[in-house]
Amino acid sequence: MVESLNKYDIACCHMAEPRIKMIANKVECPDSLLPIRKAFKNTLLVVGGYDREAGNKAIAEKRADLFMYGSFFLANPDLPRRFKLNTPLNKYNREIFHISDPVIGYTDYPFLEATTYG
Repeated sequence: MVESLNKYDIACCHMAEPRIKMIANKVECPDSLLPIRKAFKNTLLVVGGYDREAGNKAIAEKRADLFMYGSFFLANPDLPRRFKLNTPLNKYNREIFHISDPVIGYTDYPFLEATTYG
């Protein structure tokens, strides 16, 4: 499939890491997308259970070009700042994903306190 995309010079390919094995909320299948990375010649975007450390390691090992952090972004509206400062993340609650309540869910996760983390 990916080799076919190369024929059309598709700019990027977004893949979901299969959750084959999750141990303590960490991805334990680091090479599962490696064949796709090797075959696809342009930007590979990946999502699926990666935290800051695992994403940075996979980038350094050239297993992907970019990572998506959907659930982490929902629970941490200031995720780039938290990653930059390497601070703890809010835990997300899957039970309130995609509900229609305008107060609970997408808008009620706390930001870092400016005085605490500069």
